[in-house]
Amino acid sequence: MSMTEFFSLMGGVGLFLYGMSIMSTGLKNAAGSSLKSILEKATTNRVTAVLVGIVVTLLIQSSSATDMMVISFVNSGLMTLTQAIGVIMGANIGTTITAQITAFNLGAYAPLILFIGAVMYLFLKKNTVKHIGSIIMGFGMLFLGISIIKSSIAPLSQSKPFIAFLSNLENPAIAVLFGVLFTALLQSSSSSVVIFQTFAIQGLLDYKITVYLVIGAAIGSVTPNILASLTTNRNGKRTAVLNLLFNLIRAVIMILLINIFPMFLTFIQGLTPDSIGRQVANTHTIFAVLAVLIEFPLANGIVALSQKILPLLPEESKKLEDRKLHFMVTEGDLVSSVAVQQARMELGRMGRLALESLQQGLESFFNKDVSLSDTVRETEETIDYLTKIITDRLIVLCGKRYPEAINHQLSQMILVASDIERISDYAVNMIEYAEQLADQKASISDQGMEELRQMAGATVESIEMALHIFEKEDYDKLPKAEELEQKVDDLEDQIINSHVERLMREACDPMGGVIFADLSTELERCSDHAMNIAAATAPQAA
Repeated sequence: MSMTEFFSLMGGVGLFLYGMSIMSTGLKNAAGSSLKSILEKATTNRVTAVLVGIVVTLLIQSSSATDMMVISFVNSGLMTLTQAIGVIMGANIGTTITAQITAFNLGAYAPLILFIGAVMYLFLKKNTVKHIGSIIMGFGMLFLGISIIKSSIAPLSQSKPFIAFLSNLENPAIAVLFGVLFTALLQSSSSSVVIFQTFAIQGLLDYKITVYLVIGAAIGSVTPNILASLTTNRNGKRTAVLNLLFNLIRAVIMILLINIFPMFLTFIQGLTPDSIGRQVANTHTIFAVLAVLIEFPLANGIVALSQKILPLLPEESKKLEDRKLHFMVTEGDLVSSVAVQQARMELGRMGRLALESLQQGLESFFNKDVSLSDTVRETEETIDYLTKIITDRLIVLCGKRYPEAINHQLSQMILVASDIERISDYAVNMIEYAEQLADQKASISDQGMEELRQMAGATVESIEMALHIFEKEDYDKLPKAEELEQKVDDLEDQIINSHVERLMREACDPMGGVIFADLSTELERCSDHAMNIAAATAPQAA
């Protein structure tokens, strides 16, 4: 193979990969945010999750991209590992469509397809049409790249060194390993399978050896996901392990199948006896479908195995426990008084989480210690999650035929959930201020810190009182709650006046002054939210 032919081969591979990227980007742009919404909402059961994985991967032509979205959702708590494995299974089927498409010999039409796509993308102004144009353009690049690859590898059939290299692949174990490494290098199983398919079409690879290369490509396809998971939490890493386990089990099953029942490959070849390209594509698809059918009943076991490989840490167990509903666990018809009491207890628990998070944020701020940053941010995510599911349950309860007074209480509790969620948001802000102080990007005087500490103490006291009133329905203490809220308001006025005096004397750092003013305002707002919580379900509010 001459240098010119080698460069031609590299250029064809590059054009193919770029065409895949252009298609993926165009499809994602055309679909907007709907792909993420589909993944978030349509995974209520595993069968649906598999179908979602197939559809999304068909649209974006990349199982790696689908799997990375799944990792990000699991990482953020929007999806469980049980839901994730269904999508991963579906993605492994969806990604086989690329080889099915490229089995068609459309190389002669590639320049025309590319031209049509370029015209739509470059000269038409409507965004939707431009996105469709980029999809068509990527499609044309894909087939043009395959044509270049085919023409550049044709001389390899006469190359003794290359033939000697391919002879080494006659060992199935070496073929699988090469498939893994080659796919890991390209970061795309679709691309490697298409290249193996092209080699087979050109007569450089035997069909049976190509089958082992395809099996290896499935394992190598998880490389981008493993790399992406390195920056995620342990649940994100478990998702990548989940994908790896699925494909390793898939490889073992397929190797055993074709060795125990060699007539199976003969059957696949018989489907399209005159087209080895189609045989490779069919093998890729059939193997993926069979793997899902066989592993689908084992999904819970695969999830459990991933959790054994990366065991739950104590803090993860706490996080999972925090995100469960402890009291609003019955979705059927409930006596109105029971429904209200369960909601009150659930919101009280969420409120205690928010209060603890606020206290941790304040501790970090006053000690200039950011060791609690991740804890506060994770609690905020937990409270966001709880707010959504509790609010959804409350909306359902409000639709039931309860007395008007009960429905009013339930609707007020929706507002309580929002007030609690805002308190946890302010806790995260305090962590951000602590980080600025720790990095010495800002400083606050000792007097300023003492004033904020006093106001923070009053704010925490007001929230504790509000939660007590709400949880115990101890409305006799409402005047005390109002007194505490007024105390926080008065303290804010006092410390802002002191702050202005320091500014006039140029006795404080400007950036520290901004943090001081913002934090005092947020503490005052926390006490306002506390008062809302205390009074929300009081008799006079009914």
